[in-house]
Amino acid sequence: MGLKIAVIGAGNIGGAMLGGIIKSRLAEPSDVVVTDASEDRLREAEEKWKVRTMGTDNRKAVAGRDVVILAVKPQIVPVVLTDLRGALREKQIVITVAAGVPISLYESALTSRIPLFRAMPNIPVVVEEGATAVAGNHATTPEQRKVVQKIFGALGCVVFVEESQLDAVTGLSGSGPAYIYMVIEALIDGGKKMGLSQEVATRLTEQTVLGAAKLVRDTKLHPAILRDEVVTPGGTTIVAMHELERHGLRAMLISAVETATARSKEIGAQLVARYTPVPVKRGSPAKRTRKKASGPSRKK
Repeated sequence: MGLKIAVIGAGNIGGAMLGGIIKSRLAEPSDVVVTDASEDRLREAEEKWKVRTMGTDNRKAVAGRDVVILAVKPQIVPVVLTDLRGALREKQIVITVAAGVPISLYESALTSRIPLFRAMPNIPVVVEEGATAVAGNHATTPEQRKVVQKIFGALGCVVFVEESQLDAVTGLSGSGPAYIYMVIEALIDGGKKMGLSQEVATRLTEQTVLGAAKLVRDTKLHPAILRDEVVTPGGTTIVAMHELERHGLRAMLISAVETATARSKEIGAQLVARYTPVPVKRGSPAKRTRKKASGPSRKK
């Protein structure tokens, strides 16, 4: 597509998006600029993807870019927005992947006339098997939506939702990989308890989870239907299912999504309360008030 892109933040998600952009040829490496506080991450981006880096000079990085990707931790968003006030133009597409931070905060710090997409990818984007939900503000166009679709489509599946649903997305697919990792770990330990080696238990569990997910995706059947195909009267699976139900596995997972959703809402509310820019008058220097951001944390 020949886009000029700036990626602010080269951590796990930012680095994955960078790789997807280059591999899908949405932009040439020479047309991609990356900033990050970590010299090691910048060096890795230069060596792996041959992109340009600009240290922490975010204002310089976004100048003349078609797309600006904000891939920083939620707690760092106020700092970045302070850097960028007055630096962005109304035709530039802004994409943010910070969990819990509402579009209204970006609009109050920048301007509501800038097309802005709030996205919630999950960590499997690093292996191009991620799940990303995206919501746009009123300034976005169908053409800009196609650009965002292509960027995240290179990293897995993409769905567009209302912003009001993004906290629930965070609780489900954003934090979801951690739930699945715990299930995988427990299954491996179960295999080891029954005498299997670590290697055998791990390989069998990996493929079991991968295969089960692929069946759900490829057949489009409800998981309950696929589960019933495995369960036979008086067999091993039905007694195992009884044990899982007895200990409340289903309820625990539902509650996990609910709790993570609530926490996502809390994060957004806290950041809005901490960062309240003074409205900018036309022709006057931008003024703002910002309370100190709390320490960074990538965990959801």
